[in-house]
Amino acid sequence: MKLFEQQELTVYNSLSKTKEKFTPIHKGAIGMYVCGPTVYSNVHMGNCRTFLSFDLIFRYLKHLGYKVRYVRNITDAGHLENDGESGDDPILKKARIEKLEPMEVVQKYTVDFHKIMAKFNALPPSIEPTATGHIIEQIQIVEKIIAEGYAYEKNGSVYFDVVKFNEAHTYGKLSGRQLEDMITNTRELAAQSEKKNPQDFALWKKAEPQHIMRWPSPWSDGFPGWHLECTAMSTKYLGNNFDIHGGGMDLKFPHHECEIAQAEASTKQSPVNYWLHTNMLTLNGKKMAKSTGNNILPNELFSGENDVLSKAFSPTVAKFFMYQAHYRSILDFSNEALLASEKGFNRLMEAYYNISSLSASDKSSFNVTQWKQSCYDAMNDDFNSPVLIAQLFEGAKFINSVKDGSETITEADIQLLEATMRSFIFDVLGLVDTASENTNDGNKLSETVELLIALRNQARTNKDFATSDRIRDELLEIGIQLKDGKDGTSFSIN
Repeated sequence: MKLFEQQELTVYNSLSKTKEKFTPIHKGAIGMYVCGPTVYSNVHMGNCRTFLSFDLIFRYLKHLGYKVRYVRNITDAGHLENDGESGDDPILKKARIEKLEPMEVVQKYTVDFHKIMAKFNALPPSIEPTATGHIIEQIQIVEKIIAEGYAYEKNGSVYFDVVKFNEAHTYGKLSGRQLEDMITNTRELAAQSEKKNPQDFALWKKAEPQHIMRWPSPWSDGFPGWHLECTAMSTKYLGNNFDIHGGGMDLKFPHHECEIAQAEASTKQSPVNYWLHTNMLTLNGKKMAKSTGNNILPNELFSGENDVLSKAFSPTVAKFFMYQAHYRSILDFSNEALLASEKGFNRLMEAYYNISSLSASDKSSFNVTQWKQSCYDAMNDDFNSPVLIAQLFEGAKFINSVKDGSETITEADIQLLEATMRSFIFDVLGLVDTASENTNDGNKLSETVELLIALRNQARTNKDFATSDRIRDELLEIGIQLKDGKDGTSFSIN
């Protein structure tokens, strides 16, 4: 029996705005699409939070035994500011600034994105399609929407007719916006556009002479609209109706709203059963923004080369910090919070490695089986990682109590405890031991502390307790605790 047959998973569906029991379309198999990065700059921590949230979801679904097809796209064309009305393509803007071909910009920042995700130990998606690789599919969808009467051509561009669509469907059901209110608020802009209505969005844009990235179509040499790309790539690899569509909260409107409209207009069915959205990351209580300087990039976090944090933090510590908040909650990135997460992570890892040294008894004073299910219960409740981490710390507390002799555990429960901790720490959360993130530095630190322990032991032998105590106390001040036991002195990093 697969694990998913023993566990009941519920997810918060942004479409229904309630938690729902998760039932995949095909038993044992899940299709999941997540909007990927627009590759014109280095991926920032807010982006990383979204992708790491869905990495956690991907990992847990796989852990439950589902066969998951995870599709996450690369937006390498067509993401225009203001939906192409008066904006510019950020990839073309960056190409002009850096004096590069647009696809050089795309390649540079796609590689950066992959490197950062690898540092965070995120699993790659099953399929990673690009917008430029699916131009034909996008043109075909536009033709279908025109044939259904929900789009019109104007001066070589094609727009989706939102008002016409809303007569037979509901535009705004994901975001909860009323079309009538949107029309009222934007009526004065109508004369400035070639659109019939300000709410109409571009399916295909005619390229201006200076626009380098262009493709032939029945309407003009041009490029696809941003919303169209995700509809084309998700349906191509997951079908016209699939299980999960995810992305950041900022994509709910207009991007995901437009995806629903395009899909319903072209296929006559709802494209997605469960819509999942992650919340934003703030920095020191304020929205992250490059324009204000209140921003930090992953490599600045890892290297310590920034003006907002007191030290460098490993990718695993940053990931552990992010998972201590639910993916639908706003999370504030601060020096104090990261320091606390680093200490917590080290305590958790120390407890995990202490399992191998536990002595077995005839009975357990802690219900390990029930604790194991509580870990699953946390993840089954809309992937509640902070509750899962709290349960892991309960396990760590019990491990430490067994180690100091105040609790007991059987051999069978030792094995169950170790297997459960290993599964959730490494497989589900995708954490790695920080020592293994930089093995050479970890070895150097270990060797240095072992040398100090040897010097301290020599001082104690010589009854030089002042030196012995000084070594112990000064190591403790920098976060390294020495522990004297019957088998000698060991150390832990707090």
